[in-house]
Amino acid sequence: MEQYLELISVPAIATVVYWIVNVLKTAVGEKETFKKFIPLISAGLGVVCGIVCFFAFPTIIPAQNIWVAIVLGGASGLTATGTNQVIKQLSKGEKDGEK
Repeated sequence: MEQYLELISVPAIATVVYWIVNVLKTAVGEKETFKKFIPLISAGLGVVCGIVCFFAFPTIIPAQNIWVAIVLGGASGLTATGTNQVIKQLSKGEKDGEK
């Protein structure tokens, strides 16, 4: 069972970071200076989530030490940014009438 729990850590962190960043975008608005820092904010939030998971839920995150948890969290945060861009580009194609 623990093997399956280790598989959900990266998508779970990416999902949490994705929604937090969307809430921040709504709160801040369409400011260009904020948009430039979204990947950095996502990576930072991912690092925080990785550290929290490492100490609070050690069976969920597949990390042997804190540094691996930081890298996994940061990569998961950046995955949220990439997921946002994929969704944005796919919806842009549909708006233009292309598939």
